[in-house]
Amino acid sequence: MERLRWWQRQTQWPLTVAAVLFLAAFAVPIIDTHLPARWVSFCGVLAWATWSLFVVDYFVRVLLAPRRREYITKHWYDIVVVVLPLWHPFRLVRLAALLRVLNRNAAHSLRGKVATYVVLGSSFFAFCGALAVLQAERPDPNANIKSLGDALWWAMATMTTVGYGDRYPITATGRIVAVALMIGGVAVLGLTTATVASWLVERVSARGESQIEALSKQITSLQRQVADLSRQIRDESTRR
Repeated sequence: MERLRWWQRQTQWPLTVAAVLFLAAFAVPIIDTHLPARWVSFCGVLAWATWSLFVVDYFVRVLLAPRRREYITKHWYDIVVVVLPLWHPFRLVRLAALLRVLNRNAAHSLRGKVATYVVLGSSFFAFCGALAVLQAERPDPNANIKSLGDALWWAMATMTTVGYGDRYPITATGRIVAVALMIGGVAVLGLTTATVASWLVERVSARGESQIEALSKQITSLQRQVADLSRQIRDESTRR
């Protein structure tokens, strides 16, 4: 287990950099439709090269795990993300690798960074969904999502469950992305609500505890005064 933790510490930031490079290589050809062919090829090579690092990282973690079968069972989502890109309709699942790495970095803190993670994570998720749906929809002549602006607008409307209906996917891949965004939007909303509720409960509890502490001090002070008064009465009785 110690070797596995050492490996995770050593690869944490290199994998984060690789994930950012992967996202850039994935996004640039989608955003810039006039990109020269050599740069498109370069982005493709870079995407697969950085993706191979995630594959190597997964198998190294499995080899270093003390109970490999148990580790694979608990981290089944990692192997799904690694294997699914081999089939073209599911290549967009590769974006989950970047979410996994960023989540690993954010998971070291607890609720203190939850709000920041929700904002950044939801924005990033919407951006990735916009890229994915734009890649799927733009080749279709009947599609109504043709630009990055349209894709971002659709992604935000979908994640927030507003659903204006002015932009919508018509391809099977685009609709799969839409389902993922709907689920992600509901999850982000639930996480935000839970965070706010937890913060309110903590504030109320802290205030209640301070009031209880103040009341306890007052009672203690009154008890001392009563004890002193009783002592004085006993002394007076003794003198008589």
